[in-house]
Amino acid sequence: MQAISRKAFVAVGAMVALSACGGTSTASPAASVQPVDLKLMVGGLNKQIYLPNMLAKQLGYFDDQKINVTLVDEGSGQGTEDEVVAGNVDAGSGSYSHPVELNAAGKKIETICQFGIAPGEAEMVASKKADSIKGGADLKGKNLGVTDIGSGTHTITLALLGRAGYKGSDAHFIAVGAGNTFIAAIKNGTIDAGMTTEPTITRLLQSGDAKVLIDLRTPESTRAALGGDYPFIGIFAKNDWVNSHKDVAQRLVNVYVKTLKWMAAHSADEIAAKMPADYLVPSKDLYIAALKNQLSIFGTDCKMPAAGPQTVLSILQNYVSSFKGKTANLSETYTNEFANKAS
Repeated sequence: MQAISRKAFVAVGAMVALSACGGTSTASPAASVQPVDLKLMVGGLNKQIYLPNMLAKQLGYFDDQKINVTLVDEGSGQGTEDEVVAGNVDAGSGSYSHPVELNAAGKKIETICQFGIAPGEAEMVASKKADSIKGGADLKGKNLGVTDIGSGTHTITLALLGRAGYKGSDAHFIAVGAGNTFIAAIKNGTIDAGMTTEPTITRLLQSGDAKVLIDLRTPESTRAALGGDYPFIGIFAKNDWVNSHKDVAQRLVNVYVKTLKWMAAHSADEIAAKMPADYLVPSKDLYIAALKNQLSIFGTDCKMPAAGPQTVLSILQNYVSSFKGKTANLSETYTNEFANKAS
């Protein structure tokens, strides 16, 4: 199956029978519950940090909750937040930094399931530049790749620069996407280093074209690099949509809690076996190796790490120039209401 483009919405079809998939004690809706259509945009369906979205589909858990979901593929979380705010999709999957940034601008979206409790990213340096770029301080004056300008990868890179004592203007940021486009930018010298995800990281390591400069693929390494817990990918929707669709929001969170618990009970090999064949690029073995490097970024209950929101807000306030002097009401940027009931 090919990834679904944002301009070519394709409804999700029949799923694998749940009895063959295992799962948690989260109950299925009563027979009287009506099916609901839901359009959900994902900031890169085949990126492993977004894996719970497609895995939930493959396991049949949307069907279990009577959600007729359309997964829409978008290149970055930045584009996803825009579509959620515009009301073109019901919900989005992207970085928690987006609800915080938007709240400061008076636009309210909230994360209802936080499944990425660390970024699952790495700052990669081109091998031919590795002798001169050995740490965050060496990123000054360099061409740095990010998924998109204003994306979660951009924010994290600004934080790495800032913690090394530099401003965002001390480097040149280039939007290079992920996967093949990121790899091409590294190989042809468009960027000296850049922030990317798995399986792109492992592809670059195995080809020898880049090395890991700063690793954010575990909660522990993330705390060391950013100074605290940094919740990244989750599911967000407009606050008013959540308040007027509480039943649907609950069913949606039920899907992800069940998926996360399934992931925690299965190996990287077993998870990979459930994914579409065209996600296993360039090989299933590489995909599995990449997944093993970052399985610890996934939570098990959709709940927001207690200290995470403040870490994200502090990073935005300290290192993102457009956020200087701003603040956000963090209580409006996430909720554990549905996760508590699902768990």
